[in-house]
Amino acid sequence: MIAQISTARAARSTVVCKAQASQGAKVVKNISQQAAVLAASTLIAGSASALSFDDLQGLTYLQVKGTGLANTCPTIDAGSSNVKDLKSGTYKFSKFCMEPTSFTVKEDSQFKGGESEFVKTRLMTRLTYTLDEMSGTFKVDGSNVELKEEDGIDYAAVTVQLPGGERVPFLFTVKELVAKGTADAFGGEFEVPSYRGSTFLDPKGRGAATGYDTAVALPAAGDSEELAKENAKSAAGMKGQAVFSIAKVDPATNEIAGVFESIQPSDTDLGSKAPKDIKIQGLWYAQLS
Repeated sequence: MIAQISTARAARSTVVCKAQASQGAKVVKNISQQAAVLAASTLIAGSASALSFDDLQGLTYLQVKGTGLANTCPTIDAGSSNVKDLKSGTYKFSKFCMEPTSFTVKEDSQFKGGESEFVKTRLMTRLTYTLDEMSGTFKVDGSNVELKEEDGIDYAAVTVQLPGGERVPFLFTVKELVAKGTADAFGGEFEVPSYRGSTFLDPKGRGAATGYDTAVALPAAGDSEELAKENAKSAAGMKGQAVFSIAKVDPATNEIAGVFESIQPSDTDLGSKAPKDIKIQGLWYAQLS
């Protein structure tokens, strides 16, 4: 069983999405065009080796320990791809899970006049980046849907490394997500909290809500403009955008699954650095009631 689980984890880790998107309205437009293709290719690739919710619940702690399986989302064995199989109405969703399969970071082109592009990264975080046990409301009106995230484990600290060696920390999240649209592509904005809290102190003892106002080791230049960003700490949140696509629905169990793509800012070191755009692609799963 453990060997099968390891094989399943390895197969799911090889899923790589190659869509490109930009901020604002372009994000929704580009993801909408590729949502159906991503949904089909991703779920087909994982369906042969991934585990359903019942299969996951049937495993013991020792069967899961050390396999990475706790960092995966369930898949749906039966059902269809037609969201109209779900009756129109307002549902409560639970067990909402989001499993990233790809992290890319937007970088400036190496060529003069070239456009910025998202580059592949190396994951530096352990297998603890999946969001799980989220809940909220899910409205169905024919082919139109609306999802509102309200509670759960809706953030995870992640660090990735760029090809040049630079490490980019960020808080993977969909906190307070409100997504609207059709089954093929419904999306919206969500809150991205500060990677570090307001009481965090930097090496010179400066913080947003506590600590020194300036670097005490530099009293003469403590208030200079060059150090303004380092001195004026800010734990203000930012916005991110995500688009989801429904790939499978099982009316018998009220399970629903698909793929997602989100773009959100990275850590700003409490306002002292400009954030980078992080694109996350992966699978999602939820149960309706």
